[in-house]
Amino acid sequence: MAPGLAVATAAVFVWLGMVLAISFLEAPLKFRAPGVTIPIGLGIGRLVFRALNISEAVLAITAVIASAVHPPESSVLAAGSVALAALAVQLVAVRPRLTRRSDRVLAGEDVPRSRSHYVYVALEGVKTIALITTGVLLLML
Repeated sequence: MAPGLAVATAAVFVWLGMVLAISFLEAPLKFRAPGVTIPIGLGIGRLVFRALNISEAVLAITAVIASAVHPPESSVLAAGSVALAALAVQLVAVRPRLTRRSDRVLAGEDVPRSRSHYVYVALEGVKTIALITTGVLLLML
């Protein structure tokens, strides 16, 4: 495997591991821990997801640069583009809405449940499938 493709593969699988660990393990479990209130859970979640999203952006940029050095097949680029698009929508459209809502909750307001959270989770699912597909296709090169 060409070095650029090896770096891209590593970045994709590290990115996938982080999404699985944070979004599908840590996030739902934190609210079940004894003594964790909604405001505390939201505060932790905001910090964790900010760090996750920064890490995702770095890994995405790494994969894109590595792929530019040794361009993979179009199927890999298509799958990777889906993951990048899902991340972009999360960062630009969904996260700001979730942040505004959590600001209100942390300020003590009683606000209704947010549908944006479900959109974020759905995009995590799309991103996960796209990352698995991208990584497997890269391994097959």
